[in-house]
Amino acid sequence: MFTSILAAFDGSDGAVNALRTAAGLAALCDAELTVLTLYRHHSVLEGSMYTLHAGDPDNIDEIMRNHAKEVAEHGAAIAREAGCEKIRAFVKGGPTARTIVSFSEEHGNDLIVVGSRGLGSLEGVLLGSVSHKVTSLAKAPVLVV
Repeated sequence: MFTSILAAFDGSDGAVNALRTAAGLAALCDAELTVLTLYRHHSVLEGSMYTLHAGDPDNIDEIMRNHAKEVAEHGAAIAREAGCEKIRAFVKGGPTARTIVSFSEEHGNDLIVVGSRGLGSLEGVLLGSVSHKVTSLAKAPVLVV
């Protein structure tokens, strides 16, 4: 059935439900599960608006990347608890829906699993949900949980 499943994971309750579903499917199909956590790149102007504390990384992108790594590791732990054994976790920066789809195509995933609601943003409210965009852009089947 499926051999390589991609689960987009942002740490939200919806993403946890989607990840557990993806992990269950991966376990049933003996498929590899890829947990993908994304972070948004910030411009120099946006980065200059943040107050960094002593000892923090030099820029906001590095802070966001490090947080995304923690979220991805948490996602891998959730997948293991759900019974999945073949798990890889990745962190990428970029526009959420397009990055999920391009990552899936590059890695040959034959199913993409996303939550119906994630952490979201004002952009998501104005331009539509990530899950809707992924379903319209992806060549692989998309399961929205």
